[in-house]
Amino acid sequence: MPLRSDHVAALPYWRLSSFYLFYFALLGSTAPFLALYFDHLGFSSARIGELVAIPMLMRCVAPNIWGWLGDYTGRRLAIVRFGAVCTLLTFSLIFVSKTYAWLAMVMALHAFFWHAVLPQFEVITLAHLKGQTSRYSQIRLWGSIGFIITVVALGRMFEWLSLDIYPVALVLIMAGIVVSSLWVPNAQPVQGERIAGDGFLRQLRNPGVLAFYGCVALMQVSHGPYYTFLTLHLERLGYSRGVIGMLWAVGVVAEVLMFLAMSKILARFSVRRVLLASFLLAAVRWLLLGSLAEFLWVLLFAQVLHAATFGSFHAAAIQFVQRSFGARQQGQGQALYAALAGTGGALGALYSGYSWNALGATFTFSIASLAALAAAVIIATRMQEDRP
Repeated sequence: MPLRSDHVAALPYWRLSSFYLFYFALLGSTAPFLALYFDHLGFSSARIGELVAIPMLMRCVAPNIWGWLGDYTGRRLAIVRFGAVCTLLTFSLIFVSKTYAWLAMVMALHAFFWHAVLPQFEVITLAHLKGQTSRYSQIRLWGSIGFIITVVALGRMFEWLSLDIYPVALVLIMAGIVVSSLWVPNAQPVQGERIAGDGFLRQLRNPGVLAFYGCVALMQVSHGPYYTFLTLHLERLGYSRGVIGMLWAVGVVAEVLMFLAMSKILARFSVRRVLLASFLLAAVRWLLLGSLAEFLWVLLFAQVLHAATFGSFHAAAIQFVQRSFGARQQGQGQALYAALAGTGGALGALYSGYSWNALGATFTFSIASLAALAAAVIIATRMQEDRP
């Protein structure tokens, strides 16, 4: 990993990377295991889908509120730190009660603050990079490493210990997010960098921008059964929790390798082509997981496709948002990306929760495949070809 140039020497690489490490370690402890924990508590698939959807619904609202506040005040790092502390405090309420209503409140409260954090931190990271967005992936990959460490460790731990300790693990990771946020130096986007038509809404109406945001929502709709029920799906197919943790890790290892290659890929291919390939491969991946997951080699291949359904998609999407909005609108652009991803994720969790028992895994994942395919058609027909 190149870290020796004069510009890189000035970059707080490890401070930025440590934040991504802990932030996505939290995602690595919730995405594979949150539904498993709710199942352990005795909730039905419909209630599990609702509880998993609540944080995603908060992602529809919270990033836009915090994004506007960040753009208006410029105090993005203060928002990140405040959000991290409040995430820890509000999630700690889970130790009070395990009733459905109380857990729904805890999911909503902690998510309101958790989703304040990442969009603002993305702007700080890009400001530190001073336009070298191709190096974003080299920092962001540490988030993937945090995810891998957590998902493998917890998968093994839950083979030996009860899921009752699960909330304690989450609180420890949230404390790591708080500490790492205090270590990060501030940076502001260059205010002189403007796009014609300075208002956020005018920039939003530029060709292809609305189509892109619609496809962001569709991509997350397609991830609904994956993030909500994959662990339960594999456990019922006979895989152990340790193996399931390793399979989640395979996907994120593929994502890390993709992040390392993204600067070269985006230098050679347009953002539009990278997004189109990501959606098409997502459609294939969900069909494989829904129909052939009992075959380990198929499951491994489907997990490797995470390199496309998250890795290349996210890196290309961040670059698209960064170049589509002026410096004064970066926070709102990133927040809208997070909000529409949350909207799609919530819809995906809800539909999969209601269809899982009624219609089965194959049908539920087939709906996910159709959502990804629809996004591919929109990108192909509505987004203009760009040059890297």
